[in-house]
Amino acid sequence: MIEPCQTPLPLKSGDLLRVIAPSGKLRDRSALDRGIKIWRDRGYRIEVTDDIYQSWGYLAGTDALRRKQLAAAWQDPECRGILYARGGYGGMRLLEKWHWHPAVPKWSIGFSDITALLWSLAQQGIAGIHGPLLTTLADEPDWSIDRLFQLVSGQPVPPLVGDAWVGKIARGRLLPCNLTVATHLLGTPFQPDFAGAILAIEDVTEAPYRIDRLLTHWRLTGALSQVAGVAIGRFSQCDAPEGISSFTVEEVLRDRLTDLHIPIVANLPFGHDGCNAALPVGVEAILDGNTGELKIVTQ
Repeated sequence: MIEPCQTPLPLKSGDLLRVIAPSGKLRDRSALDRGIKIWRDRGYRIEVTDDIYQSWGYLAGTDALRRKQLAAAWQDPECRGILYARGGYGGMRLLEKWHWHPAVPKWSIGFSDITALLWSLAQQGIAGIHGPLLTTLADEPDWSIDRLFQLVSGQPVPPLVGDAWVGKIARGRLLPCNLTVATHLLGTPFQPDFAGAILAIEDVTEAPYRIDRLLTHWRLTGALSQVAGVAIGRFSQCDAPEGISSFTVEEVLRDRLTDLHIPIVANLPFGHDGCNAALPVGVEAILDGNTGELKIVTQ
């Protein structure tokens, strides 16, 4: 089994975190402000980069500008973590000319398009958090918000419970991701080692045939044959258009995954358009295909 990633030191009240927008253009300032308030109400110092509201097409500024934001936050010795404003698209573009120097562990928190940055960081052996973005945090239920703050403060969190599809138990490095973004990392230097890993997937606005195509690509590359288990979150707005003959997204997931003869747990509470329970990236976890539990292993 591949060694788990190193978890940054626990956060405490008074620590400084920086807010950047490495992906899509910001659309909802009020949602961002509500997310920032939640962090500040917990006692953290939150610093927002001055150029966070820039735009360049569908991106939150040029690649150079967004890469500069990321570098400034990552290299600031006082900054203990990076809070990503929103997803969308664009994080992957930053990886072309990017190096995590110096590789001092600090928290990196987001999901969706941020998968590209989280997986790149995991390649450096540093754990991040696949969890609410600043623009989605205020929509989370209290228990989900508490879970996020428990994780970053070094406290244990309860297992997530879903529906057991395939029995058996797997233990390995947890790799949460947006399926579409992760698929486009296959075959790149930012693809993690999947040997013995627990893959946790979610997606949004992808028709069933597209989910089929993504998972078939994983099968053809051999990536799915390496993982020890699959945890399935929410696949929201993934219905087929009305009047068109189609499988449901659940039928696609069952067809493409359950014949792998590894633990499969579905309908876990993470992903878009609903509760997005925070999951650490690259840490050890247990997926129980008998009880439907996904448990984070505490050191």
